[in-house]
Amino acid sequence: MGKKVKKEVEPPPKDVFDPLLVESKTAATVVLMLSSPEEEVLAKACDALYKFASKGDENKVTLLGLGAVEHLYKLISHEDPIVRRNAIMVLGIMASNHDVKKLLRELDVTNSLISQLAPEEDVVIHEFATLCLAHMAVEYTTKIQIFEQSGLEPLIRLLGSPDPDVKKNSLECIYLLVQDFQSHAAVRELNVIPPLLELLKSEYPVIQLLALKTLEEISKDGETRIILGENKGLDCLLQILETNEFSDLHVEALAVLGNCLEDAHTLQLIQQTGGLKKLLSFVGDSTVPDIQKNAAKAITRAAYDSENRKILKEEEVEKCLINLLEINNDGVKVAASEAISAMCENSASKRALGLQGIPQLVQLLSSDNEEVKEAAVTALANLTAASPSNARAAAEAEVIEPLVNTLNAQRDGAVANAAAALTNLATQEPFRVNIQSRGIMRALAGPLRSTNSQVQSKAAFAVAAFGCDADARTELRNAGGLGPLVELLHSTNKEVRRNACLAVMVCASDELTAVELCRLGSSMVSPVEEKQELSGQRSSLSKSSTGEKGLRKGKGKKEDEKMKEVAQIISKVQDEINLENSHWLPPPDFILLDYINDASRTILPLTTTRGQVVALAQFVADKMGGPIERDKLHDFSWELHVSEVEFELKSNVVPIGKVKKGTFYHRALLFKVIADRIGIRCSLVRGEYNRAWNEVELVEDSPQGIAGLLLPPKKYMVDLMFEPGFLIKQGSAEADQYKHI
Repeated sequence: MGKKVKKEVEPPPKDVFDPLLVESKTAATVVLMLSSPEEEVLAKACDALYKFASKGDENKVTLLGLGAVEHLYKLISHEDPIVRRNAIMVLGIMASNHDVKKLLRELDVTNSLISQLAPEEDVVIHEFATLCLAHMAVEYTTKIQIFEQSGLEPLIRLLGSPDPDVKKNSLECIYLLVQDFQSHAAVRELNVIPPLLELLKSEYPVIQLLALKTLEEISKDGETRIILGENKGLDCLLQILETNEFSDLHVEALAVLGNCLEDAHTLQLIQQTGGLKKLLSFVGDSTVPDIQKNAAKAITRAAYDSENRKILKEEEVEKCLINLLEINNDGVKVAASEAISAMCENSASKRALGLQGIPQLVQLLSSDNEEVKEAAVTALANLTAASPSNARAAAEAEVIEPLVNTLNAQRDGAVANAAAALTNLATQEPFRVNIQSRGIMRALAGPLRSTNSQVQSKAAFAVAAFGCDADARTELRNAGGLGPLVELLHSTNKEVRRNACLAVMVCASDELTAVELCRLGSSMVSPVEEKQELSGQRSSLSKSSTGEKGLRKGKGKKEDEKMKEVAQIISKVQDEINLENSHWLPPPDFILLDYINDASRTILPLTTTRGQVVALAQFVADKMGGPIERDKLHDFSWELHVSEVEFELKSNVVPIGKVKKGTFYHRALLFKVIADRIGIRCSLVRGEYNRAWNEVELVEDSPQGIAGLLLPPKKYMVDLMFEPGFLIKQGSAEADQYKHI
């Protein structure tokens, strides 16, 4: 073999620097390295900063002060994948800091982050880009940016990622986004239900929990509930409830089911599959207060609908509610009492609840919790209304004294309903005498002075019910109750005036009280309208076989006979008023109250009036059928839906919350009602041919360079139909088009 010749190594080029290992113990030096043109230096600097920032919030603040965020923002779009990945990792960690999030919003980083969610990107980039978005999405402005920059679609796609951290971060971001109602329709169109149901099978509890919370938010929308049922989502939820090892998920699963129970179709479907029976059995066996409370609230929402009440009655929901009254938790007691009030609209349920539930409700009147007391007395008022058997059951349960004591309660609702319940009992002579012996008139003097119209109305009617007794009238005079009663004749509330007139008429049946009423000015201060109402009351009384003539003739009769006669009059008037109410007074609009609560929670915290107006417009449109294409407006058949609601209520006066498919004037009215309640100034304008709209005045931002300049406000119309939330300048062609057919 020949001799090996050693291969000569070529010397390095003279213009190339030898490799240099850079080490630093100061964050400032590493931040300076982020300006390097060399990819390897950038990657190592980002890696070092990631480790530094991971140690605590103090280090994140340090890096923020050194200007690291601005450099990292530029690097997340770097052409080198390693540099890009490491930079995004640092931002993902740092974004948990409030001041960092604020700077990232100013840099408008969301679009760059969303672009990193492409399928071909590295899974680590997906993880930290979604982490950064999730941190930022707690702010409303970032939610809007993500929504407007089409970030929902890639986030929903990443729910199928093989990496659990990517799933968790994407899901958390989606959950934060759907807390604002304008995202509900978008996620529904992007078919989010199947991946969410798949995530319920995850081995990670945090992912399962987030999936359920997201389902709870989006299932507030009726169309989403239909899709959930079509994808067998109800079965998945019931299966979670039946699995003991998922006990930490039961509260959230029940909340989703509670939303689904609002639809009669869905409730019937659950009943047919045996799911409703399982659900009620589960609630009965549970010892978790949150589960019991949420179940009762779900029953309350479902009971708004008459068909739902029938289904719940078939499953003997009354037993479940009565059992919940005995739970040693105030929140559960309140929710159960409210559910009982709602189920009272069904006559069969009313009888069943009265037989067993009244003693427990009476016990709750002695609670130290004012909310419990109010819920219980409201249920008692509903149970005893037009139900002699329930009134007897309440009297036998010794309800009279605690009801009289409740007239001094702190909450107006408790006082009003205590007066109503006592009036219900007064239709039976023995109970009326018993109540009078406990100082009812003296106790009513306080509620007559209330500033709450509901309290005033119920208290005045109670005076009319008990004022047929001479001792009761004397007691009212001595307690100073006649003065406040006369003042109620000035009320702007028609029901208050009517009941005050009735009370004055009854109390004026003896000379002493009549003289006192005249002294107080009742004969002079009553305007024409009150006289007409009083005349109408007397006319209606005469039609019921006794009337004013009977009262006057009764002056010469014995006191006992007169008491009986006037008691009969009161009973008949109460029946007529109840009958009248069933035709023209709308039922309580609990759905509207929920809308107002939701708006107070999600819209009121927004920092600008413009943002509040836009958000409220989108909220209203979402509740009434969503946006409508202009050229398909004629296909939006709201009339049939409203007619069905009128038929259900046996009334042409429809609570606005019941309208799920509304046009211009329905939406404008709902916008005005909620806006007034949460403090947004707007006007409601009625046009022709079912057109109505809302107008707002907004101040534009000052021009750049002119600090402190206050521009005059401009008037806008709020689009609630075609592009909900779009503000149309008043006087423009678009405004004219919105106003007219």
